[in-house]
Amino acid sequence: MRIAVVDSGVNPSHPHIVRVDDGASFCGDATHLDYLGHGTAVMAAIQEKAPHAEYAAVRIFHRALRTDLATLEAALEWSIDWVRDGGFINLSLGVRHPGALSDLVARATSRGIALVTAVGGVGSILADADATLARDRYEVRDGIYFAAPFPRPIPGLPPERNLSGVSFAVANVTGLLAREALRRSRA
Repeated sequence: MRIAVVDSGVNPSHPHIVRVDDGASFCGDATHLDYLGHGTAVMAAIQEKAPHAEYAAVRIFHRALRTDLATLEAALEWSIDWVRDGGFINLSLGVRHPGALSDLVARATSRGIALVTAVGGVGSILADADATLARDRYEVRDGIYFAAPFPRPIPGLPPERNLSGVSFAVANVTGLLAREALRRSRA
């Protein structure tokens, strides 16, 4: 099971990161090192639930959580090739013109790759936040996957001071679905 996390990269030495098996950068320098922290928190939330998957950090954000369509398209192309058949691509980000990516979504879907993204975005699995849900479960309502909007807790930091938002609901959905897929493949 392979999971590509398209975001701001990852800090592989962060204690919540299990491992990073591969990566690519489509902005700034050639490393997939996270300068913003968002990608690290997203990957940590996914890895908490599916630690035995293989992971790629795909960096499209460098100094701010903004990119352009060409960068996102290149990152998705790379991610589809890396994930190959089956697996997940996590897009904990918003897309202004989701229709522009419909060919890439179709290509990924035809290969059995689930693109998990926020409602209003582009993907085969749409996710939204529900703060009443525990971080270890999701619900599907009207075809939309709902999960808690919180990343992994940080010891000593009150939950309301930690990051939160739909980005982490997307990550939690990706992790929970990957965990289910890994369990099914072992049965």
